[in-house]
Parts: sequence; structure tokens; C-alpha cells
Amino acid sequence: MAAILVIDDEKDICNLIGIYLKNEGYEFYKAGNGIEGLEALERYKIDLVIADVMMPKMDGITFCMKVREKWNVPIIMVSAKDQDMDKVMGLTAGADDYISKPFNPIELVARVKAQIRRSQKYNHNGNSDVYEYAGLSMDINSRRVYKNSEQVLLTNKEYEILKLLWTNRGMVFSAEHIYSKVWDEQEYDADNIVMVHIRNLRKKIETDAKNPEYITTVWGVGYKFGN
Repeated sequence: MAAILVIDDEKDICNLIGIYLKNEGYEFYKAGNGIEGLEALERYKIDLVIADVMMPKMDGITFCMKVREKWNVPIIMVSAKDQDMDKVMGLTAGADDYISKPFNPIELVARVKAQIRRSQKYNHNGNSDVYEYAGLSMDINSRRVYKNSEQVLLTNKEYEILKLLWTNRGMVFSAEHIYSKVWDEQEYDADNIVMVHIRNLRKKIETDAKNPEYITTVWGVGYKFGN
């Protein structure tokens, strides 16, 4: 049974989401702000977080950044604002998905299932292959990435992008192709979403993000692993 943490200062919304999650067999925890959310992550084994953007004490963006310093748990950001900049900010902070209020609870549950399914798939891969290249290594079995022997914490999407490109080294993937493979759905703004994740990934693994050696750009075409 997967455990879901919902963080929102609106108790009615928290409880409503909880009803739908429990009906699907999920274990449900709730918190009223980012600080309480971090405490819950320390206390319980959480498999996925649903966090509102606008919250007192610690907002969702700050919370997401704090989480990424320590945990790889999937995060779905929720906001009353339906603007591209809010979406980009959430993804830049390390969120795996984003949904705007008012939302259909059934759609939210579907997104939860998709994130849980992908997380379990990559966290329980029986393949023990280890890829190594120029100081960077990726253990497929443990889903861990190391740069110069130090572990690099990646979000689910960042890891999936790296794995896709690395295990298909030499192939060039367009942003649309990456999105269809990693997100397994269609999106009108695939270019920007993939670009944000690539930028975050480069900041974490590249020695010089402006002159990448691992995730390189083929101008006008897409991205590939290596030079």
C-alpha cells in the first residue's frame, strides 16, 4: 500500500483528496504547510507528495526545493494559478507533475497512479547494469547516480531522462520524443517542460552546465548523451 502525503492549508481540500485516495487503497497523511510536510517525511515512509504552491510558513516551491536536498519522492504540485511561469517554477524546484485548481479529483488520482507506477518501476528494476562515463556513473539496479563517487540526487523525471539518453547513447531525441517516453502522455508545452528538466539535470551532473559533456544539445534537433 503506497503512502501519500497531501500538504494544503485548506483542510476541506485535504480531506476531499484523502477520501479519493483512501477509496483507491492508498494510505493517507496530511499536513497544513511545508514545514509540517518536511516533518511528515522524516516521520513516515512516504511514496508520493501532493503539495499546494500557496501555503503559510513555507510555500510549496520552497518545500519542493528542501525535499530535493534529501529525498527522491515524486511530487505533484497543485496551484490555483494556471500560468506557465507558475508551472515552470514548480518544475524547476523539482516537481514531477503539476495540476491547477480547480481540478477533477479523478484526474489527480490518475496522476498519482502514474507517478507511483513509474517510481516503483525504476526503484525495483532487476537490471544490475552500471554505466560509467567520464566520472559519471549510473546504477540501474539501485537507480542511483554518482559524480566523482559522490551521489547526485535526481528527481524521477531527471533520472528517467538521463537513463533514456545514456542507454541509447549516440541517438538524438527531440523534446517531444523525450516527453512521450518519460511522461508517457501528450503535452502542448513539451519543449519548455523538457528544457526545464534538462537544465536542472545539467546543474546537478555537469561540471560546467553552460558547456555540458554529458547531456549535449544538437541544435534544431534535440538532445543526446555525450559528445
